[in-house]
Amino acid sequence: MPAGSRGPTPRPDWLVTHAGAVDRELGVLKTGKEADVHLIERGLPGRAGVLLAAKRYRDPSRRLFHRDAGYLEGRRVRRSREMRAMAHRTTVGRELVAGQWAAAEFGALSRLHEAGAPVPYPVSVAGTEVLLEFLGSADGHAAPRLAALRPDAGDLRALWDDLAHGLGILADLGHAHGDLSAYNVLVHHGRAVLIDLPQVVDVVGNPQGPAFLERDVTRIGEWFTARGLDPGEPARLHADLRVRARLA
Repeated sequence: MPAGSRGPTPRPDWLVTHAGAVDRELGVLKTGKEADVHLIERGLPGRAGVLLAAKRYRDPSRRLFHRDAGYLEGRRVRRSREMRAMAHRTTVGRELVAGQWAAAEFGALSRLHEAGAPVPYPVSVAGTEVLLEFLGSADGHAAPRLAALRPDAGDLRALWDDLAHGLGILADLGHAHGDLSAYNVLVHHGRAVLIDLPQVVDVVGNPQGPAFLERDVTRIGEWFTARGLDPGEPARLHADLRVRARLA
């Protein structure tokens, strides 16, 4: 596996990296329009393994990238032939688009993890599969999505601060999540963790970047303010993110 396809160093102590390790499929964690997430156990024969999440983008004939035109603005591939195939959504072009989603998610997670953002550790990427740290319990139960929780006032504030921290790091790197909602935030050990980042947006290189940033804050802010957060917090966060992303 090429070095660029492995996660950032230093690699976490829990990750099994021995050449003799074997990956075992344990089932499906989540299905979606664009990708499915599978539970994997990686370990050495005769020893307890570690759980991982394998996000696999779907076969071109079954995949629905219903939003990709706007997100892909500002991204480029090297050959004009590939650009044409992607623009016309040929079979090859759709495979290239899927590869871009996987590569974009892996790259974003790698940069964010290195910068200290609350994201899963990206283990590796190969084609249209991204292998990730599994966030959940040792028996394979995934951490809940924010949308499934009803936090009290103290927890609500702490989770908002977690998200503001993560979005701030994204903005420092010149990015917006691009599709932020309570459904793509996990709560693991009481902390908010950003997930589902294939559509990460360059807020400067993409002409729609500032609009994606504003939408991210508006959507997640509505969820929090509906549950008691100070209604002024989203606007303050948006202003701060614009400054950090060098838009203001």
